[in-house]
Amino acid sequence: MSDQPYNVLFLCTGNSARSIFGEALINHLGSGKFKGFSAGSTPKGAINPLTLETLKKAGISTEGLRSKAWDEFAVPGAPKMDFVFTVCDNAAGESCPVWPGQPMTAHWGIEDPAAVEGTEFQQRAAFDEALRYLRNRIVAFTNLPLSSIDRLALSSKLKGIGAMEGSTSNSADVA
Repeated sequence: MSDQPYNVLFLCTGNSARSIFGEALINHLGSGKFKGFSAGSTPKGAINPLTLETLKKAGISTEGLRSKAWDEFAVPGAPKMDFVFTVCDNAAGESCPVWPGQPMTAHWGIEDPAAVEGTEFQQRAAFDEALRYLRNRIVAFTNLPLSSIDRLALSSKLKGIGAMEGSTSNSADVA
């Protein structure tokens, strides 16, 4: 493995909850081997307050997190992505920018906690659950032997991670 961390981009439509969780979690759990980013196709421009509250409650840093458009990562001079994961079904179905360097991609769809209507308890529970599902995927991902696995096997493993508990689709299709 090179001394450089692997760059990982988490995509969603609004970039206010799930993709933000992905960015924060991989930076927290990645042991310096990974650098996380997040973006949205039509970003809300602000992170959902329950996203930030849930991360803080879990002891995960929120420093530097912001809602941003995915074109920020498709321009010259942007960090080269090694992995791109869509975490919402809308983003998986959209035409993504062409990512320089042909990163590995997979769909890791999880229900949108920000779309949950109900009591405050139900809304907080949805955010906790989304964080747990993404944490499980990221732990599985960060434990893969990336430097010794071929691209085809890695692609299969990434799809399998996307199909873990909490998946929003019957198959974890490549984004």
